[in-house]
Parts: sequence; structure tokens; C-alpha cells
Amino acid sequence: MTTRRRFLHFAGATLAMPMLPRSAQAQTWPARNIRAVIPFSAGSTIDIVGRIVLDPLSQQLGQTIVVENRGGAGGSIGSAVVAKADPDGYTILINASAHSSAKAAYPNISYDPADDFAAVIPFGTVPNVTLVAPGKGIKTLQDLVAKAKSGSLSYASAGVGSATHWAAERFRLSAGFTAVHVPFRGGPEALTEVMTGRVDFTLMGMSSALSLIRDGKLVPLAVSTAKRSSALPDVPTSLELGLANSDYTFWMGMLAPKKTPPAIIERLRSETAKALQNPNVLAKFMPQGIEPLPLSPAAFDALIKKEVAANIELVKAAGLKFN
Repeated sequence: MTTRRRFLHFAGATLAMPMLPRSAQAQTWPARNIRAVIPFSAGSTIDIVGRIVLDPLSQQLGQTIVVENRGGAGGSIGSAVVAKADPDGYTILINASAHSSAKAAYPNISYDPADDFAAVIPFGTVPNVTLVAPGKGIKTLQDLVAKAKSGSLSYASAGVGSATHWAAERFRLSAGFTAVHVPFRGGPEALTEVMTGRVDFTLMGMSSALSLIRDGKLVPLAVSTAKRSSALPDVPTSLELGLANSDYTFWMGMLAPKKTPPAIIERLRSETAKALQNPNVLAKFMPQGIEPLPLSPAAFDALIKKEVAANIELVKAAGLKFN
């Protein structure tokens, strides 16, 4: 071999070397525990749904998935942790539609919801339901709107920029009234304040609210989906009640740091898709009205990018001001 050929051979091998660890890593993944960050408090809708999916997924992968609840700032605190994590498949994000609204609610966040993540797979969509305490004497959504227009009401959310916040703002904007936003660290805290009557209403994900509805502690007035929920078939949609553009898609799903190897993303996607068909998962999803949202990683990425732009427009239309 000539000196030049030896040099080129060596140079080619040197250039290829950085790629070897990541390729080998993808082939052996997972070799240890996986951390799943849920950026809302325990008992919130995404926490409940996420744990339902992660249980069979952990068994399929043969590794423990450790759930870490990092609530606050509408999910942006936990999301920032994952955005900065090593893209090795050992840190994943379990989030909801709040992910797409973070940039609109927090313009100075340290990450980009679209550019700093690789979307893996949606778990599905869950209805948001408009809720009041029985003691409020509000029986219908029309009653709530009339009361809101005659005087200032307050509404609770799982944090600024959360899906519960955005759903309430779409409802408020469509109905044409003002209300005081009272954000909390998660859904359970928001529900507690509405149950006590200290806050007037909330638009909460069905998963965390259903047991309280069935126990008569909260009154459901409407769901914010395009069609009625199988979990509450007698409760009308806000669209049925004449509130155009009041519907809100509350998706839940899995994301990973942007540079996670494609082979790991595909393994996560395929194994999670399998977990979503697990009979135990389907049995737990059905009574909560969770609907499938079959999207490829590329389509899921595109949805998030579209929603990021739409949420920025919503902030402008609603005249929302954030610190």
C-alpha cells in the first residue's frame, strides 16, 4: 500500500470512528434503566396515561422505566431537563399538548419544543371536560357563559401553557367573556380548588377528572372534542352548543432529545405501538374516552410544529400577557 493510500485509509477509518459508539449503542439499547420525565404532578392526566403505557413497555424492553415527575411552568421545567439530556435513549419525555404551547406561554424558555426534540409516538387524545362544583348551581355550559358575562369568574389550570390552560382560553375566546386564570402545578391541585368552590371552573383532562365526576364532586358541562366522549355520552360538546372553534385536541405522547439515534427512536416507537395494543392498556383507556392518534414520528413532528405556530397566534388573538 502506498503512503498516500495508507494515509487515506487511516483518515477514512478515523472519520468513521465517532459513528461507531452511537451505532453500537443503538444495537445494544436498552442496557440499563430508562428515565421517563413527566413534566406534571402525579395524578395529572398525562401522569395517569403515561404510567398505563410505560408499564407494559418496560416489560417488553426488559428494563425498568423510572418515572420522574418534574412539574411546574406548564410542563416547561421537565421538558427542559429532557431537551438537555444525553440523546442516548435513556431519557425520554412523556408530555401532552402543553408541549406545543410552551413557546407561546414562555417566549424565553431555554429550549425549542419542535427543534430540540424527536417526536416518537402519540398515545392518543383525551377529552377536556368543563367542570364546576355542584354548589355553584350552574347546570349547563350556557349558564356558565351567562354568569361569566355578568361578572368576573376564575378558572383553574394545571399551569400556564398547559393543555388545560389552552383549552380554557379557546373556550373563553369563543364564548366572548373574560375570566381570571388561576394556574397550579398540576391537574389534581386545580381540581381540588374547583371542588371547594374557591375557583369557579376548569377544563380538565378526562383521565384525572372522571372519578370525581362519577362521585358527584364535580359537574361536567361540556367536552371540548369534535364529537361526544364515550366516557360521558350524555355530556354535549361545546361545538354542539354553538361555540365555534372552542374544541381543543389534547394529545399525549412520547418524545426524546433531538439527536437520539434513529434506530432507538424506531425501537421506542414500535414497542410503544405494541404496548398501546396491550389488552390491559386498551381496557384502561376505554372508560376514559381516550381515542387513538396513529401518527408516524415525522407526522407527529409536523403536528407539533403546526401547533407551536397556532398557539402563538392564539396568544395574540386572546390578548394574553405572560411574564
